[in-house]
Amino acid sequence: MSIDALLTVRDLHVTLGHGARAATVLTDVSLDIPKGAIVGLVGESGSGKSTLAKTIMGIHRAQAGAIEFQGETIAGPGSRPRRSANRAIQLVPQDPYSSLDPRRTVGQTLAEAIDPRRARLAAHRDAVVAALEAVALDDTAVDRYPHEFSGGQRQRIAIARALITEPELIVADEITSALDVSTQAEIIDLLIRLREDKGLTMLFITHNLALVERLCDQVAVLLHGRVAESGPASQVLASPASDYTRQLVASVPGGPGFTLESPAP
Repeated sequence: MSIDALLTVRDLHVTLGHGARAATVLTDVSLDIPKGAIVGLVGESGSGKSTLAKTIMGIHRAQAGAIEFQGETIAGPGSRPRRSANRAIQLVPQDPYSSLDPRRTVGQTLAEAIDPRRARLAAHRDAVVAALEAVALDDTAVDRYPHEFSGGQRQRIAIARALITEPELIVADEITSALDVSTQAEIIDLLIRLREDKGLTMLFITHNLALVERLCDQVAVLLHGRVAESGPASQVLASPASDYTRQLVASVPGGPGFTLESPAP
């Protein structure tokens, strides 16, 4: 594990399914997430991005290799996941609507994140309001239901739910993929501000290189379940070493240097 790494993935192998249906999804995957950094994970659909996220979260098991969090192994053959990691690592899913209970108010959902066994909104209202304000939603959101919000607002609620436990690491899995460009920009601005205010550490999973360029310090590129290339985001995007990364960069509108503010070609 690197000296400054909060989370380290080393030589990770993940196979999903059983028997004849088994398929190896990740092979020899390694990456470091330094404390206070935002690391991008990019690749086309089916490259293994979400599988890595779910393995970090303990949803999938690793057949070989290891994941270390704060110096302790939390995933790998024979490992016992550390209970405290359940709160210290939080997932923001791709589809916040399906992850938010439509029968619960936003306040109830966030209170449950604080104390799953005794989700008492009255006891946690101040913390809930503070979490919502941190993502630019006011206290009127507390007593409303998920269907009353736009897609971008629901994503803010999902981010607030992740933040309210004061995690060490957030895993953001394609959280802008269902949003229009202007709403994507708002969410990225929010993440940049949260990083400045809270020292946010994040694994940011996306297929959008423009977002990586704007948000991420480092990036790893997945191809067929293997890391094709990794390094500082500015370096990888400006001078990609692998053919696959060059193809990805070339496919971005405007080519290298494209950002959300760039005019469409």
